[in-house]
Amino acid sequence: MKLWVKWLIAGILSILFGIFVLANPIAASFAVTVLAGITFLLTGGIQIYAGFSEESGTSKLLGIGLGALMVLLGLSLVFEPLSGIISLATLATILIAANGVLRLVTAFRMKETKVFWPMLISGALSVLLAAYIVANFFQIAPSLLGILLGIELLFNGSGLIAFALFLRTAKGAVKDKLEQRLNK
Repeated sequence: MKLWVKWLIAGILSILFGIFVLANPIAASFAVTVLAGITFLLTGGIQIYAGFSEESGTSKLLGIGLGALMVLLGLSLVFEPLSGIISLATLATILIAANGVLRLVTAFRMKETKVFWPMLISGALSVLLAAYIVANFFQIAPSLLGILLGIELLFNGSGLIAFALFLRTAKGAVKDKLEQRLNK
């Protein structure tokens, strides 16, 4: 199978999963939360193990302490996924708002450039989105993570398909240029 076809298949699968996730955003939010919890459990366990292997008392204490916090966070997310969804949705909302504010500040620092208006508009839209989420938080929070994941999968799939099509056409162009150089 050609390389570009593999990227095309990956892109199509990503789009299909994105559609599936957007059709079931609450279930996807639960899955993301539990998966995050399992990840924290595993990394926390590894951190504790690494902490015990440290020779310095401070490094050992910090390693074990941070690992224990990660394990507790993981347990919380795995055994209380609804609370985890609310916490992660809150964090996502804060990040969206902060990113928007940073883009607004950046836009005003770049007033004399071509980037000003796109940066200003994207920053304002992020701040408005965060405000909308806050205003409707308890209706939106259970599905927010799933919606964000679904949108990311759609964008990722689109990018992978574009990359696959680029590879398909670029290989032909590179081959043609090589043949032209060899024929000179």
